[in-house]
Parts: sequence; C-alpha cells; structure tokens
Amino acid sequence: MPKPPLRPEALARRIFRGADALESGLLTRAQLRSSAWRPLFRGVYADRDLTITHRLRCLAVSDFLLPEDGVIAGRSAASLYGAPYAPDESVEILTPGRFGPMAGILVHRGPVPEKDVTRRVDGIRVTTPQRTGWDLARWLDVVEAVALLDVMVARGAVSVGALVEYAQARIGKPGWGRLLKAAQLVDSSARGAHESRVRVRLVLAGVAAPVVKYVLARDGEPAVRLDLAWPDHRVAVDCAETPAAPLGGDWLVLPASPEQVADGYDPLIRDVKAALRARRPRD
Repeated sequence: MPKPPLRPEALARRIFRGADALESGLLTRAQLRSSAWRPLFRGVYADRDLTITHRLRCLAVSDFLLPEDGVIAGRSAASLYGAPYAPDESVEILTPGRFGPMAGILVHRGPVPEKDVTRRVDGIRVTTPQRTGWDLARWLDVVEAVALLDVMVARGAVSVGALVEYAQARIGKPGWGRLLKAAQLVDSSARGAHESRVRVRLVLAGVAAPVVKYVLARDGEPAVRLDLAWPDHRVAVDCAETPAAPLGGDWLVLPASPEQVADGYDPLIRDVKAALRARRPRD
C-alpha cells in the first residue's frame, strides 16, 4: 500500500511559499511535488484539502506576490466585495511599477493613491469600493461593469451616490464619464449577472427602464415576481433558464434565458419594443 504524502501540521490547510517550506526543512523538493499540495501561482502552494475560491487566490497574491505598492483591483476586487467571479479566473492587480508577467495574474499599470486603498477585506490590500467601480468602468464595457456594480450595491459595499460622487470629483480624468454612466444604470434589486445584462442591454437600446422584481398580485392565486416588468404595458421579460409557467390574463411575458440570447440581444430588443408599442398603458 503506497505511503500517504507527508503533510506537516504547520502547513495543513494553509497557503505557503514553496521556498519557505524548503528553507525551513518542512518539506523536501520531492515532497513539495506530491499530491498533498496544489500549486496556485509560481512558487505559491495550497493544501490540497483547501477549497480554492477566488478570494483565497487573492489572499495568496496579497500575502506572497503583490508588490509593496500594488493592490488587488478590478473584477478581483469586486469579488472581494461580493460580486461573483470564477475561482480559476486570473487575479487582477494594479501597480505603478513593473511586475510579471506571471500565469494566473492580470496586471494593470497605473498610479494607486493610498486614499484608494483599503485592507477591510481579510487584511487584503484592495482598492476601495469606489475606486473598484471606477476601474471596472474603465476596463470593462458598461454592461459587464453594471452587472458587477449591481451586486456590490446590493451587498452594501458601496452606494450609487458614492459612485456618482467619486466620478464627479474626477471630471476630466479618463473614465469618469464611464463610471457616471454605469452608476446611473445600477439597480440593486437585480438578482444575478444575466438579469443585469439583459436589463442594461434593453435600456442602452432605448427601452424605458423596467421595474426589477415586480410583484404581480393575482386574485385568489399566489403572487408572481417578474424579473423585468413594464406594468403599465403589462409586458415582462423572464430571464430564468427554465421558462416560468404562463401567467394567463392579459400579461405578455417574453423569455430571455442565457441560451435564448446567446446569439445576441437584437431579437429580444425588437420584441420588447414592439410589445411596448402595441400594448398601450391603461388609462
């Protein structure tokens, strides 16, 4: 029966620098290459029993790789404030100096004023929520930026007012207008990135902003919560992967699952605009 790999208690369920484990005598090079450990980045390892999240990857970068004047930023910063981000996505950092390239890390270069830095999340050096919003607006298209900001605002990490104030204080600087536009599109009622994307695509196409999570009460039947609704027109959009049961009555519900918009949003935009034109508001 094969002997299980050595797992010193000092390294159990931890992230560590391989060179430190070798220098301290906790592991040999052969033991470091065993199945007990998982490489995260060049020279940085984790106990195989740890669940690898993006937050843990950010912690590894912050503790062992981040330049002294660098900071976790962009989508990685948004994830630390509650926005979804896949565990194996590259960790985004912002630094004024040279760094990398390194597999698993996406480097942005630029100044990082200390007033834009906080350690409020697990002691990780990360951009403040307002600065994170500015970077998202600069580095992503407005649809993707809003999808992340919706969650950050819903989680209480930042307010729309704080984002607007941050943008207005930087009038004339690259990205201030993009942040202002994104902030004005934020709706903290949104539940999920797909729903946010559908809503913002429609609004940017000239459709009136819908009511998010509209509750439709029906006599004698359970109330229904509609993802996106235009109540005066009795039109709604269902963003769920599985179509909802027909409402009946005089409501029109248009499906917009991820699969249905995978080839583009133009058909949905066309159908919503046509429905809103055809179904005039009640007097």
